[in-house]
Amino acid sequence: MENFPQSVSINMQPYGRTWAGSPATAFGPTVTSFVQPEPVTNPQDFVLWSFFNSMFCNPFCLGFIALVFSVKARDKKIAQDPAAASTYGRTAKHLNIAALSLGIVGTIILIVVLAVYYNNLRVRSHL
Repeated sequence: MENFPQSVSINMQPYGRTWAGSPATAFGPTVTSFVQPEPVTNPQDFVLWSFFNSMFCNPFCLGFIALVFSVKARDKKIAQDPAAASTYGRTAKHLNIAALSLGIVGTIILIVVLAVYYNNLRVRSHL
């Protein structure tokens, strides 16, 4: 695909006709317009987010599964199949959201449980 606009020239004077006092010629006023090609959508693959989730926030292996779908999305993007790349990318995004949400909730629950446990342990040692 070309990234620059293509020029189109249109001859506005009919060929072989003469207007009053003008010679018969193929040259006349030329109108040049630029045609903008439609932008190609670039589907996202979320590989970095999936890698982060698979390393640091991987409840129920959701981060690893998201990484697999992200790699599939990147492969389809390279193979010039934007529809499949978009589908795999969307699945990877949803899995990443689920993995990150469960990881954050799990971390908060762990911190609360540990705080309560150590608080009870400290109270019992003073008795």
